[in-house]
Amino acid sequence: MAEPLEQAASWLVASRKTVALTGAGVSTESGIPDFRSAAGLWSRFNPMEYATLGAFRRNPEKVWRLFAELQDILDAQPNPGHVALAELEAAGGLAGIITQNIDGLHQAAGSKTVVEYHGSPRTLHCLSCGAGYRARDIADRGMPPRCDRTVAGRVCGAILKPDVVLYDEGIPLEATRGTAELLEGAELILVIGTSCETYPAGALPQQVRAAGGRVVEINKEPAPHLSPDLSLVGPFSEIMPALVARYSARR
Repeated sequence: MAEPLEQAASWLVASRKTVALTGAGVSTESGIPDFRSAAGLWSRFNPMEYATLGAFRRNPEKVWRLFAELQDILDAQPNPGHVALAELEAAGGLAGIITQNIDGLHQAAGSKTVVEYHGSPRTLHCLSCGAGYRARDIADRGMPPRCDRTVAGRVCGAILKPDVVLYDEGIPLEATRGTAELLEGAELILVIGTSCETYPAGALPQQVRAAGGRVVEINKEPAPHLSPDLSLVGPFSEIMPALVARYSARR
């Protein structure tokens, strides 16, 4: 492991712009099961039945059975890998993170530039009148929470939707723009805890490679179709701190 880590560290030092793409594998070590795992949400909720905007519009009360469980991830804590990524950014070695996760653990660890590609359950909005809310401000409303905005003299009352991207929704424009800004000129991308099989996020490493950049994978198991320039196999919470330590020693 030492030799690949040294190679990755040397590329980090040499790179004028490095970004990270993270997936479920960085969160499992904080106790959040991968949605697709045996203990994940999709083992109990058919995503085509619960995780589409169409399903929400047809029966929001039913879909909130899934959303209610998403609120539990807000209690998870960052692991040492999250902290190491924040330290790398603070040291000037990372321009930012594009995350497919919705748990907010990168921000909790101290990362400043984080693009939440698939949204976040920490905010909600009303599909009827457009009002927006923070989850912590409506925590005492019960489930499912309803909009209390007054429209034309009447309380709206529609069931709120968390700002997570469902299967039949597009990537938010803010996330698309933020991703484009981070990838522009990137010479190295750290692909961490993701198999890159969910698109369009799965295509982002190839964008960096097509522009002449390198791809370094950090994962418990190599992704079958990623073909990185270097693969560091093992736990994120162990490899990322070790890599940042070697980066710091080389600067």
